[in-house]
Amino acid sequence: MSKTMKGTPKHDGFRMPGEFEPHQGTWMLWPERTDTWRLGAKPAQKTFIDIAVAISTFEPVTLCATANQYEHVREVVPDSIRVVEISSNDAWMRDIGPTFVKNDRGDVRGIDWGFNAWGGLEKGLYFPWHMDTFVKQKVMEMEHIHRYDAQDFILEGGAIAVDGEGTVITTEQCLLNKNRNPHLSKEEVEKKLKDYLNVEKIIWLKNGMLYDETDGHVDEVIFFVRPGVVALSWTDDENDPQYKVLNDVYEQLKNIRDAKGRPLEIHKIQIPAQIEMTENDSDGIDAARGAYGRQPGTKLAATYVNCYICNGGVIVPAFNDPQDQMALEQIQLLFPDRKAVQVNTREVALGGGNIHCITQQQPKA
Repeated sequence: MSKTMKGTPKHDGFRMPGEFEPHQGTWMLWPERTDTWRLGAKPAQKTFIDIAVAISTFEPVTLCATANQYEHVREVVPDSIRVVEISSNDAWMRDIGPTFVKNDRGDVRGIDWGFNAWGGLEKGLYFPWHMDTFVKQKVMEMEHIHRYDAQDFILEGGAIAVDGEGTVITTEQCLLNKNRNPHLSKEEVEKKLKDYLNVEKIIWLKNGMLYDETDGHVDEVIFFVRPGVVALSWTDDENDPQYKVLNDVYEQLKNIRDAKGRPLEIHKIQIPAQIEMTENDSDGIDAARGAYGRQPGTKLAATYVNCYICNGGVIVPAFNDPQDQMALEQIQLLFPDRKAVQVNTREVALGGGNIHCITQQQPKA
């Protein structure tokens, strides 16, 4: 049975674990939206399968598909991956799916944040998003997990990075954007994060990466390797448009301490060449009035930091870029107890995100 709880995770002794903590499994959504994904979403679907298969060698994967795609998905996806029918408007499970929290006894619950497609009618990425708003609750009911109703607060999972020990990193560009929670002050946003993630220290970065259509999600910029240790998107090229944003982040983080009073150990991961949409890429996308424009020349953020940590593994993006191998080796060194596996994810990047954006971890109960 899944029921809606009256209090908050903090009040009840629940916290959001770090991604590096043990998982029960991974949740994903099947891409089919043709004004996001080119060529009827077929190239993206193949990449999603590659990612799901890579994760499934380390932990259980559940892939959610809409009713009209269920039969097809069940036929093309290996039996090792669970396929369930859940309606959605698109496939960004990090942002559409629940944020799971856990207590010291190992009980797991979920947070049902509000969702408005990264900006609602004020620069949102598509309309409507009515089916997305129920994905969190459906996942929790399927898993018999109790729910915290935070629908009054717009938050995407890609906007936060936690260390599981009281620290969250986020960006002002996203969480304080007037298209998210314009009625709330910075202090009120902080209180919501503290009450629901059970954190004491909020590290506010000013901006996320350029060309990130989600208004600066932090998961393109940084992730926690473990408490006190972060991996940061980076470029040594001072003429690179991303240099100033990433250098500003580095200058801020090198002087900061986390909730436990530790200075952060920062590992810089060089970014690849940023994705630029070709005429061929753009021609394969269905035009739609309510969708984010993807014209030839449109640039999209690309980084290896948008990876996914799972039980015994780290799934890392590749872009057919000279930097791919170095990034894989760097991330492997950061995780001596896990196997780093690379998947070519240009097709996901063309949709506006990467591996972290399309996955959501469920902590081990």
